[in-house]
Amino acid sequence: QVQLVESGGGLVQAGDSLRLSCVASDDTFSTYTVAWFRQAPGMEREFVAAHRHTTRSTHYADSVKGRFTISRDNSKNTVYLQMNSLKPEDTGMYYCASGRPILSALQSSSMYYYWGQGTQVAVSS
Repeated sequence: QVQLVESGGGLVQAGDSLRLSCVASDDTFSTYTVAWFRQAPGMEREFVAAHRHTTRSTHYADSVKGRFTISRDNSKNTVYLQMNSLKPEDTGMYYCASGRPILSALQSSSMYYYWGQGTQVAVSS
């Protein structure tokens, strides 16, 4: 069982930046695909970004492409989400997750085994 703990959320203004962190309890985490999802009140959980261990490639939702960057530091069992040029539409609970999804299903939450408790991000106008 891999435990994930997110941090770094907060209340910011539109245009600001924020960096989220996710720390894993097990170093085997470094061999998994890692991803960030978010969920606004009353909405479905949606994919934000993923990093594939096997290819060292990154993938982003169209809504955040060019503004967000996912990265990882395996020596610290940590994955990051750097969020720039934040918009009110980015508001929501952000979750990190890990698993071994196939490439065609990277954006599907059901493909991920382990989830953190989430960290809240609120962006005001």
